[in-house]
Amino acid sequence: MAVHQPTHRTSGLHLPSLRRNRAVSAPVPAQSARTGTRTAGAYAWASARVLMGFVFLWAFLDKTFGFGYATASGKGWVDGGSPTEGFLGHVAVGPMESTFHSWAGAAWADWLFMLGLLGIGLALLTGVALRLAALAGTVMMALMWVAEWPPAQHLSDGSASMSTNPFVDYHVMYAVVLVALAAVSAGDALGYGRLWARLPLVRDHGWLR
Repeated sequence: MAVHQPTHRTSGLHLPSLRRNRAVSAPVPAQSARTGTRTAGAYAWASARVLMGFVFLWAFLDKTFGFGYATASGKGWVDGGSPTEGFLGHVAVGPMESTFHSWAGAAWADWLFMLGLLGIGLALLTGVALRLAALAGTVMMALMWVAEWPPAQHLSDGSASMSTNPFVDYHVMYAVVLVALAAVSAGDALGYGRLWARLPLVRDHGWLR
C-alpha cells in the first residue's frame, strides 16, 4: 500500500496538467479567427475612409480648378468663380431659402466651404483628426440637406421637387459614415491615426483624436 501511494499521487499531478494544457490550447483557432475578423474590419473601415476622403478632396479640386465635371472649365475658384454662388443661389425650397440666397457668392462663405472640403478631405485621407472632420462634415451635410429640403414635395414655384425620400438622402448617409469612421478610429489602419494619437496635444485633448 505504501509503495503504490506515491505512484498514484504522481499520476494525479500529471493528469490535471495535461487537461489544463488542452484547455489553454483549444481556444487558439477561435482567437486567431477573431483577430483576423478585427483586422479585416479595420481595413474595411480604412478603405471607406479613404474613399470618403477622395469624395471631399475631389469636390475641392474640381471647384478650385474647374475640371469640367461639376464645375465648368474656366469657372473654377482660381478663375474668379464662386464655389457657393451656383448652389446656394439656386436654392428654391425650404425654410432657409432666402438666407442661402444672401450667403451665395459671399467671400466668407466661399472660404469656409472650400476650407471645409479641403480639411475634411485631407483628414480622412491621412486618418488624423477624424472627430473634427466628423463634426465639420456633419454640419456641412446638414446645411446642404436643408438647402435641398427633401421633405418638400414641391419647390417654391410650385413645380415638383423630385425628392426621392423625405428624410434620408446621401447627405444623411455621408454624415453617418463620418461619425462612424471617427467612432471606430478608422485612421489607425492605412493612415496616421496611431501616430496622431500619440502627440501630447492630442493625448491631452481627446476631441482632437
